[in-house]
Amino acid sequence: MYEYGHRKLTDILDLDLLNRIDNDNRVRKYVMPKRVIWKTEGIDAQVENEEILLEKRSGQITLDTGNACRLTNNGNRAGLLLDFGVELHGGIQILAWKGGNGKTRLRVRFGESAMEAMSELGENNSTNDHAIRDQEVEVSFMGMSEVGNTGFRFVRIDLLDEASFVDLKSIRAVFIYQDIEYKGSFRSNDDLLNNIWQTGAYTVHLNMQNYLWDGIKRDRLVWIGDMHPETSTIQSVFGYDDSVPRSLDLIRDETKIPGWMNGIPSYSMWWILIQKDWYMQNGNVEYLKEQKDYLLSLLSFLDSFILENGRNTTPNPFIDWPSTSNTKAVDAGVHSLLILAMEAGAMLCKELDESLLAERYLESAALLRKYVPEHGQSKQAAALMSLAGLVDKNSINEEVLSIDGAKDISTFLGYYVLKARVHAGDIIGSLETIREYWGGMLSLGATTFWEDFDVEWLQDAAKIDEVVTEDDSKVDVHGTYGDHCYIKYRHSLCHGWASGPTAWLSEFVLGIRIIEAGCKTIEIKPMLGDLDWVEGTYPTPKGNIFVRHELKVEGVVKSYIEAPKGIKVRCPQDAEVIVKNH
Repeated sequence: MYEYGHRKLTDILDLDLLNRIDNDNRVRKYVMPKRVIWKTEGIDAQVENEEILLEKRSGQITLDTGNACRLTNNGNRAGLLLDFGVELHGGIQILAWKGGNGKTRLRVRFGESAMEAMSELGENNSTNDHAIRDQEVEVSFMGMSEVGNTGFRFVRIDLLDEASFVDLKSIRAVFIYQDIEYKGSFRSNDDLLNNIWQTGAYTVHLNMQNYLWDGIKRDRLVWIGDMHPETSTIQSVFGYDDSVPRSLDLIRDETKIPGWMNGIPSYSMWWILIQKDWYMQNGNVEYLKEQKDYLLSLLSFLDSFILENGRNTTPNPFIDWPSTSNTKAVDAGVHSLLILAMEAGAMLCKELDESLLAERYLESAALLRKYVPEHGQSKQAAALMSLAGLVDKNSINEEVLSIDGAKDISTFLGYYVLKARVHAGDIIGSLETIREYWGGMLSLGATTFWEDFDVEWLQDAAKIDEVVTEDDSKVDVHGTYGDHCYIKYRHSLCHGWASGPTAWLSEFVLGIRIIEAGCKTIEIKPMLGDLDWVEGTYPTPKGNIFVRHELKVEGVVKSYIEAPKGIKVRCPQDAEVIVKNH
C-alpha cells in the first residue's frame, strides 16, 4: 500500500538533481536597524518618516502601502545611514512600495564603520575587494529585493534617479550565520573582561561560515595561520565544529608538497599545531589517521630545511604583518614556530604508532634549540621564542614582553604574547594588557575585534558609529590608520585572529587545560590575578565542565568544579577544591 505523508522535498526530487545539491549549514534571520545616524537635509534631497524603518514589520510586501519612509530627489540625491547596532554577516532586504517609474535605482553602501559606509569607492582605500560593499541596484515597485553578501554594521542608501522618489516599507539586514550553541562561557567580577571574552567568541562565530574565514568583509578566505587563534577560541566556546576540519582539509588538498599552505612556510607549520590542538580537544583518532600521509610528508619536508648547526633554511619567512620589516624578529619567530611544529608533529606521530619518527622529530626540535636567534626587541618574536623554550621565560618577560604594556603587540600574535607572559607568572600584567588593548577597541564602539589595532589610535579618536566631518577635531580611526594589506577602509573590523583573549581567559583564568586527548584528563589551575571571582564552562566531547573560583584570604583560591563522567580532573594540591562528577 502506498504511504501518504511524512515525506520531504528530497524524497520526491529527481536523483540527478539530488546529486547536484550541496548543503548549507547556515541560517537566515532578519534584523531591523537600531537607529538612523544620518540623513540628507533640505528641500532638494528629502528623507521623510525615516523612523518607521526602525519598527519591526513583516517581510511581506502588501497592497496597503501604509506608513512609508520616502526618499525624494529634487535636484540632489536623498540618502540615509542606518546602524544595525552590531557587526553582521549577510546583506539587506529592501521592501519598496512605490517608485518613480515602477523601478528605482538605489546605491547601497555597506560599512563596518559609519565612515566606511559614507565613503566613495577608492576614498581612503575603500574597496570592493573580496565582497561587493558599494553597488548600484534596481528595486521594483511592490518588490522585495535582496542586496549584498559581506560583513557590515552600517548601510547607506541613496536614491539615484533624478526628479524621483521611492517609498520604503522596510530595510532589514539578512543575517547569515551558523545557529550553534555557545557551550563555553566566562564570567567574573570584571565586566570589561566578560565583554572581551564574549566579543572574541562572537568575532569567530561570524567567521564560522561553511568554512572558517579570516574576516567576513575581507578576505573571506581560509588562512591557516589565522586559524590557530580561531580554532583555540572555537575549542573554548563551541567545542567541535565542522568548519574546522573542512577548512584544514581544503587547504591540505589544495597544497601538494613541496608547496606551502597559502604560499607561506610558517602557515604549514601552523597546520601541524592546529592538528595537534584539535586532536587534544576532540580525541578523534580516525580523523587524525586521515591526516597521516600528508602529515608525515610535511614533517619530512620541514625536516629537510634543518641544518646540523641548528639553523634552518626555510624560505619566505613570515610571522605577521607588523613584524615584516624586522628581519631578526621574523627569522626568530619562524625558527620558534618550526621547533613547536616539530614537537607537535612528534606527539602526533606517537599517537599514530610511528614511534621512530616521533623520536626523530623530537631530536630535530632539540637540534634547532642549539641555535638561539635574536628577537630584535619584537614582542611577537620574543613570545614565540619563550613558548618554544629558546629563552628563559622570566627574563624575556621582564626585558621585552612586559615593557610598555599593550604597546607594540599585534591582534594576531598578541595571543602568544599573553601566553608567554602568563607562563612567566605575569597574570596581572596580562590582564592589564587585555583591558588596554582589546578593551581599547571596545571603547571605540567595536562589537567584533579588528584585523589590526594600536593603542596610540585612541588619541582623539571618534567611535566607529560616528560620522566625522572635515571640521571635526576627532579622528576617523577606520579611514586613517592601518598598514600593509589592511590600509584604512580596506581594514577588516571583524577578524578571527584577534580573538585570542577568549581562549586565553578560558585556559589561564578559568584554568582549564587539556592533558589527555579528547579531554579525558583536564588540569584545572586558575590564575585570578586581580579578580575576586570567576566562573564559566568549557566544552568537552563528554559534556561541559563548570568551574567557579573565589579568591579567599591570603591568596587561597576556593574552587567548585563540575565535570562530566569520564573526565578526570587534576587540581593543585594547595587549592581548596570541591569536585562533583555528573
